[in-house]
Amino acid sequence: MSGGDKRGGDAERLGEALATFLRRSGLGERVQQSDVISRWPELVGPELAAVTRAISISEDGTLFAVARTAGWLNELTFMERELLENLNRVSGSKPLRRIRWAIMR
Repeated sequence: MSGGDKRGGDAERLGEALATFLRRSGLGERVQQSDVISRWPELVGPELAAVTRAISISEDGTLFAVARTAGWLNELTFMERELLENLNRVSGSKPLRRIRWAIMR
């Protein structure tokens, strides 16, 4: 076996160990849930992505996000149920439960 093969094997074992740890610790669900933040523009569409930003997700499933103006914040509050349905399609087995909006600074 060449040195390159050994390194590849080590990387695969490390990846398997990490996946096992994430699954057993429950952190795997949180990592999957965080996809919502990295995929925000894709998930909410260009119009909403231009005036909003996802900030973080708490352990209880609260998504914290910001909107550019008070008008948008108001509109997005009314859209919460629809947004949650769309976002939960990718958040995995630990669903988002609510969205808390603030004004972008």
